[in-house]
Amino acid sequence: MPRETMAAKRERAAEIEKRMFDHYGAGACSLDYECDPFRLLVAVVLSAQCTDAAVNKVTPSLFAAYPTPAALAQANVTDVATIIHSLGFFRAKATHLVHLSQVLMTDFGGEVPNDIDALQTLPGVGRKTANVVMCEAFKNPQGIAVDTHVFRIAHKLKFAGPSADTPAKTEAALLKTYPQKDWLYINHQWVHFGREFCIARRPRCADCFIADLCPSASKDVL
Repeated sequence: MPRETMAAKRERAAEIEKRMFDHYGAGACSLDYECDPFRLLVAVVLSAQCTDAAVNKVTPSLFAAYPTPAALAQANVTDVATIIHSLGFFRAKATHLVHLSQVLMTDFGGEVPNDIDALQTLPGVGRKTANVVMCEAFKNPQGIAVDTHVFRIAHKLKFAGPSADTPAKTEAALLKTYPQKDWLYINHQWVHFGREFCIARRPRCADCFIADLCPSASKDVL
């Protein structure tokens, strides 16, 4: 099979995004954050290596106790850890949350910065978290958040090659394939798609609405 040109790949990506939008719309964040950038930032930090549903169970109590960066900056790490103890790595996450709140107060006037580089200076905030905040809270996409779903699907669709073996390399491949106007939607849409169709252990290729555009789809369904 001849190697797909970038033009052809972008054309295929455009059709996939059209179908994703038809199926999922803009996509919805599954974390509860009440349209507050600070609460979203905290929720995304908490979501590392655990489910959004689990995060949504602890954040009401967390935000009742510490509703603002100023409040969380003054919190005792042990008290925060007690509230979020049901989550994986809760001690490290509690430390990150208190420290990032302190940095928000000292360096950013208590506001979550609308800047991807500034966000990554906060304790516990990597590029994926920063991308989620930029897209979801500020509608200002500077990249694509690559979580396990996006990483897997990018490789299934052959938008990322074998050498794109890290989230950063996979993101770079996707940014070359999709125009910036689509960066806002891909993470949410693909997370839903990964849960509904492109399931890691048992993909539902026979039911998938982009199977004809996917090089990895089971050939007996095409």
